[in-house]
Amino acid sequence: MLIEWRLDAAGVREILQGDEVRSLIDGLASNVVDNVKALVPSGTTIEVRPYTTDRGAATVVVADPQAMAWQARDGVLTRAAGFAGLEVKAVER
Repeated sequence: MLIEWRLDAAGVREILQGDEVRSLIDGLASNVVDNVKALVPSGTTIEVRPYTTDRGAATVVVADPQAMAWQARDGVLTRAAGFAGLEVKAVER
């Protein structure tokens, strides 16, 4: 018996850009925000910036002039993402 299988690219795109994936991503981003709050001084502004490419996505931003130093020294965003169960990889350019 031969089974024919075809990838439904439009269907996959619809799922990846849909409400369920958006909800999952927003929930994970919120979890990362909570984890960052535990690693930086109280009152630090932390933002979630949702966006969509070929799928739902979000960026977590620590809006403080010291944020780059905290990331370089302590890895606050990397650690916060790891605590949320996410894997952080360097972008290859």
